[in-house]
Amino acid sequence: MAPAAPPAIALVAHDARKAALVDWVGDHLARLAGRPLVATGTTGARILEAHPALDLVRLKSGPLGGDQQLGAMIAEGRLAALIFFVDPLTPMPHDVDVKALTRLAEVYDLPMALNRATADLVIAGL
Repeated sequence: MAPAAPPAIALVAHDARKAALVDWVGDHLARLAGRPLVATGTTGARILEAHPALDLVRLKSGPLGGDQQLGAMIAEGRLAALIFFVDPLTPMPHDVDVKALTRLAEVYDLPMALNRATADLVIAGL
């Protein structure tokens, strides 16, 4: 039997926060390089455009199933942390999916950051 892959760090951002997450990734390249990363579709594309050397797997876009894919990974114990830069000021049509994702992170006691300050603490702790 092959050894289990190390758990990935999930990277997600609402549209208004994607640039901030790309900047955060750039500030933490040394800690993220060599770690498995997973991101929802558009967020992953933006990160890879700016940092093409990262080992990042793109899932579907959040509203098209990417949030559920991440939820499954949480339930399967395949994530080490969820970094999700949220936009609290813009209503999200797929808010139900976002709530389900964050609820799973809480249920499974997964380190979760919803802003830069907390993301800095989470990545330092990993």
